[in-house]
Amino acid sequence: MIKAAIFDMDGLLIDSEPFWKYAERFLYESVGVFIDDDFLRQVEGLRLDEAVQFVYDRHPFTKKSKKQVEVEIIAMMQKLILEKGEALPGVYQTLELFYDRKIPMALASSSAEVLISAVIEKLSFQKYFIVTRSGERETFGKPHPQIFISTAQALNVYPGECVVFEDSLNGILAAKAARMFCVAVPDKHRHDDPRLAIADAKLKSLDEFSLDLLPNLSSH
Repeated sequence: MIKAAIFDMDGLLIDSEPFWKYAERFLYESVGVFIDDDFLRQVEGLRLDEAVQFVYDRHPFTKKSKKQVEVEIIAMMQKLILEKGEALPGVYQTLELFYDRKIPMALASSSAEVLISAVIEKLSFQKYFIVTRSGERETFGKPHPQIFISTAQALNVYPGECVVFEDSLNGILAAKAARMFCVAVPDKHRHDDPRLAIADAKLKSLDEFSLDLLPNLSSH
């Protein structure tokens, strides 16, 4: 029975993937590393320190430390979110469906705490999420299931009683490894990726979501 809902953030609730591309490209170019969209897709859903390490392993840079690159990406992301952040289609109506049913909701993101706070402030999500969890707090980032298991514990439900909404393959892998029901909402470029078949449902946007998709939804 589904007793709680967990939402990823970037690319699912907020249209922040263009911001990430801009910030990452800008900062990597500042240390002499030039990367394309295909390369950036490989790090989607990863925690930032792990994404920076991924880039560094393939293109070692020396002009700045890995930590400095991380800090500067986060600062640029915070600015972009607060200036230009917008919710993706269907977000508020989906959150309202759970809110109206008194189903507790959490936001679980690989992003830094400061970026989660910026999104909640910018998009007025305060009333919806009783738990927020950053990958910063975890030993392992997605695709490891730790963040989702920690979030379920904070919600006081079993992992198998949660539905997770995710847009990235790494996030979907993490949700399924945590034994959770997973609704995939990938962007149009990845919608036909056969690897996403491990999700329990797949939507083109949250506009398509209905509670009927969920097995045995708990009614409070």
